[in-house]
Amino acid sequence: MLDINPILLVITFVVFVSLIAVLNSWLYNPLFAYMNKRDEDIKKDLERVGSNDEEIAELNAKAASIIMNAKLEAAALREKVIADAKELAESKLEAKRAELAQEYVEFEQSLAKSKDELTTDLMSQVPVFKEAVKAKLSQI
Repeated sequence: MLDINPILLVITFVVFVSLIAVLNSWLYNPLFAYMNKRDEDIKKDLERVGSNDEEIAELNAKAASIIMNAKLEAAALREKVIADAKELAESKLEAKRAELAQEYVEFEQSLAKSKDELTTDLMSQVPVFKEAVKAKLSQI
């Protein structure tokens, strides 16, 4: 029935072993080498990503400190500008107040002078008015 041919068995074994050897050298070894290289590259990338996280955190901290310093400087500059503007406004107000006070004093002096002139003018006209009143009264 079943007849085992030893030569055919040996040839099949030799072909099988040679096929394993050829597949090992042409397929399995390059495939395993590629997979090992890929695993190493993944590990390196993960390490770089881990170190990048630290660098990113450090850069974010630096950026946050720079922004904080810029905000503080801006606030200080804003306060300085506001203070300078207030001082300038106060000095202008004081100058205008002094000018208005001087104009008021000059106006009061002018008014007093006009009052004195009007009083002296009216006093000089009193005799003429008295004569006019007497003339009117005499006509009545």
